[in-house]
Amino acid sequence: MANGPSVSLNHKLADYFHLRLQELGRRQSTPPQDDTLWYIGDMLARFGDSDQLFSYEDGRIDIRPLALLYKDAHETNNVRERGLILRQLGDMALFIGALFPENYQRRGLKKDYFVGMGGGAYSYLSETELQHRHIFAELATRFTRILELIAQACEKQTAFDDGDVLTLYQRWQKHREPRIAAQLRALGITISDTQALH
Repeated sequence: MANGPSVSLNHKLADYFHLRLQELGRRQSTPPQDDTLWYIGDMLARFGDSDQLFSYEDGRIDIRPLALLYKDAHETNNVRERGLILRQLGDMALFIGALFPENYQRRGLKKDYFVGMGGGAYSYLSETELQHRHIFAELATRFTRILELIAQACEKQTAFDDGDVLTLYQRWQKHREPRIAAQLRALGITISDTQALH
């Protein structure tokens, strides 16, 4: 079994993410369904393998833009292939939108872009797929909340040093994300949502 250790590691990683998502999900007024949390945990473990996230195109390794995945899905006449592409689109929108929002904000892509692309893909899947329809429906209708949940689940778990706190504060000043504000407050930093940008 050549790929045994890799499969075992992905399974353990999926279990870790599921437990973390479950713990954080309980804090929401309406916690996500457990099936949805398992799906997300599996997705995070899958994208932990760079081969699942990156593609080789035009002589370089890169993440395929969501707009091109949407174009691929729109242009195919094969219903099964369209479903697979849209699932990849939804999963990548969740993963990238939750974990790398600043990278894409610098390119002019805001949270609404990920919500529209990912939510739309999952909405289509909730109406057309034979399996996991209830999961896709929840991901479509609660996409923004799920983005925040994934971001929280993947936050740094070790102690922050002074440089980390300063970097986090500078990120909050620039982007004003509630998640970053909550992290700062948890570290004992008093901030106000109305503080002026410097």
